Amino acid sequence: MKNKKFFLLALIAALSLVLAACGFGGDSKSGDDNKSTDDSKTDDSGSSKKELKLVVASEPPSLHPQLATDTTSGAVLNEVFEGLTRLDSDTVPQPGMAEEWEESEDGLTYTFHLRDAKWSNGDPVVAEDFIYAWTWGLDPENMSEYASILYPIKGAQAFNEGKGSVEDLGLKAEDDKTLVVTLENPTPYFLQLTAFKTMAPLNQKAVEANEDWYTDAGDDYVTNGPFKLASWKHNDSIVLEKNEDYWDAANVDLEKVSIGMVEEESTAVTQFKKGEIDFLGSPFQTVALDSIDSFKSEDKLNISDQAGVYWYKLNTTDEVMKNKNIRKALTLAINRQELINSVTKGEQKPALGMVPVAIEGFEEDRGYYKDNDIEEAKKALEAGLKELGIAKAEDLEIKISMNTSEAHAAIAQFIQEGWNKELGIKTTLDNSEWQVYLEKLNMLDYQVGRMGWIADYNDAYSFLEMYTTADNGNNDTGWENPEYKSLMEQSIKELDANKRLDLLKQAEAIGMEEFPVAPIYYYTNLYVVGDHVKNMAPDVLGNFQLKNVKLD
Repeated sequence: MKNKKFFLLALIAALSLVLAACGFGGDSKSGDDNKSTDDSKTDDSGSSKKELKLVVASEPPSLHPQLATDTTSGAVLNEVFEGLTRLDSDTVPQPGMAEEWEESEDGLTYTFHLRDAKWSNGDPVVAEDFIYAWTWGLDPENMSEYASILYPIKGAQAFNEGKGSVEDLGLKAEDDKTLVVTLENPTPYFLQLTAFKTMAPLNQKAVEANEDWYTDAGDDYVTNGPFKLASWKHNDSIVLEKNEDYWDAANVDLEKVSIGMVEEESTAVTQFKKGEIDFLGSPFQTVALDSIDSFKSEDKLNISDQAGVYWYKLNTTDEVMKNKNIRKALTLAINRQELINSVTKGEQKPALGMVPVAIEGFEEDRGYYKDNDIEEAKKALEAGLKELGIAKAEDLEIKISMNTSEAHAAIAQFIQEGWNKELGIKTTLDNSEWQVYLEKLNMLDYQVGRMGWIADYNDAYSFLEMYTTADNGNNDTGWENPEYKSLMEQSIKELDANKRLDLLKQAEAIGMEEFPVAPIYYYTNLYVVGDHVKNMAPDVLGNFQLKNVKLD
């Protein structure tokens, strides 16, 4: 089975932003011209509502927790669903639907005790809701693109790959309020996973009553988070309203979140400056490249580190890109620092590895290659051309594919010019609408394709796991390596933290010898936010909690 991450990082801007796979709040010093003209709205009954106004670049591909893979969908799902845990600003798991839990000494068993909580249809949230959702996500017939996030559970991978049965899963509801989860191996980040959208519960009654329950707002869209999906006008807008039955509703300040859909980044900037929206930054619409200097000069731009990487995926099944030396030449010939200085301008860091320096244990440069190493790039190009039987660089033509975005286009043009100037290679640009572009990557119908990856959890495994096999749903390069796969499998079973870290670094070193991807820069969060909006700041994963946002 292919767990294809079709929509990952839907709106990752070339600048920094993040992702999953963002950017928000902090102590922005926006002036009065950026304040909302009316911090509250009035509903039809005449009552005042605290309303946060946002825009996204496009329609969320899916609002099903087990099917969504992109940051736009995830930003909405994070507000309307809640898992066993939620992450705080330091990515430390905090109680969500689980009021408390115990972990066994060997790290293999977690016992979660659920709080009294309700679904939006009034049903109680029970342990079986999690078992049903996770089993649904693992069922190969449902083609969940993120099923692998559940693989730490005993028997999960075998079941998902059609080699095991549902009865073998390490899931048990001792009663309505007690969920026992048994893992295949100790997983240091498991409690982070239980906050991830794929591990949210589902209301079985609602799902089985209408197989299309997740495609529209209404009574069939049954959720358990701090907000409810009040309306969804496809390709136009989404409205969330406070869920008064949420267990922590007393601490939710916002009563309404209005999310428009605006494709043009420059239009969104104008809306922000007019006070028509309250925030700009991933995973919503991003800060336009040509507005960064202006926001900086006005002391309005917020920048923070993010555990994400912007890279070019290289299709190793392509007749040209299958050559390792060609892939190496293209990777080494990118002037990352100049790209950051002159194009993205978001204080990103040149990516010289597959794992961002924001991830614990990977803070330092691992020395795989140098930025803008033209001398080594030319040597690799010469070797690659000879191996391919191509006479000269001018006879080689490379196509860079991307989805529609001013930022992605600006980055591609910069790299295009560099490859032509330094290597003599002709490069063309191929632009497609988001969904079409993702299908090209899925079908390996490309040579070089841009993509971003935001950590799903704060661990290097989140960046390296997808390249374990060519069939991994998030690979998209056709590359696999048996030694790499062995190291990744060993890392899963290694209990010593330092030895596990070393195994992961050995695997990354193989990836950076083979170049299935060309890392370009590590993300930062870029965002601007109105003065009246408080507590809207991202964590290192690019996540934030609207339940904590307050309006003056």
